[in-house]
Amino acid sequence: MAYWLMKSEPGTWSWEAQKKEGPKGAEWDGVRNYQARNNMRAMKMGDLAFFYHSIGEKACVGIVKVVVEAHPDTTDTTGKWECVDVAAVADLPRPVSLDEIKAAPGLQDMVLVNNSRLSVQPVTAAEWKAVCAMSGLKKPPAA
Repeated sequence: MAYWLMKSEPGTWSWEAQKKEGPKGAEWDGVRNYQARNNMRAMKMGDLAFFYHSIGEKACVGIVKVVVEAHPDTTDTTGKWECVDVAAVADLPRPVSLDEIKAAPGLQDMVLVNNSRLSVQPVTAAEWKAVCAMSGLKKPPAA
């Protein structure tokens, strides 16, 4: 299993909107960046990701899991963009901000710290555990 971070502007698609989709989840559509698309192509069923609110809040707020692997993005008319479907798994007890992540020992190499604009990015197992612990999550969900 792999871990990821998926960024969304809360005014466009919020954590609350994601949770309302229930266990069937929703397409993570609208991504128009080749590296982010390629990261979604690498995702497998059951992989977990932090749901990250970008723009104002800049914080990890929840956890989603991949429920449908890469497929054509229904919002794309060109046929070159793909997406995955994700479903909400858990709220983080406390949001973990970008500033906290940047200041945390051992997280200086996290993609979020070094390429904060990438909307879909990998997270190592150690980074996953650290951010979950920072949020106060006692037992991170398993795939």
